[in-house]
Amino acid sequence: MKDIKTLRTQSLLKELIPNALASLDDENLKNLCVVDVECKKGRYDAFVFLDKMHFNEAEQEQILNKLKKASKLVQNYCMTEQGWFKAPNLHFKFDDRLEYQNRMDELFEKIRKERDGY
Repeated sequence: MKDIKTLRTQSLLKELIPNALASLDDENLKNLCVVDVECKKGRYDAFVFLDKMHFNEAEQEQILNKLKKASKLVQNYCMTEQGWFKAPNLHFKFDDRLEYQNRMDELFEKIRKERDGY
């Protein structure tokens, strides 16, 4: 189980990162939705999970490249807003957990129908 400091940092980052992205000049980055933040390695790294929304694979790759370039700006924003000496290194990923869950639900429904004879 994660300690309270890690959970608090994750919660703060989940609030701060969308504000930081909204302050950037890129329209694609301004509208991104942060789904979750997971801190690893004693809060040295934070994995930021984003909603895929309507982006295709090429657009996702382009957005991830832009986020990689802007990650230091987002880190600095988080540090100044919270008065932190150091912010976690940010790693952005598109969240595919919802798609995975939907696929699992479809498979369970299919198994249930086959078992019930539909």
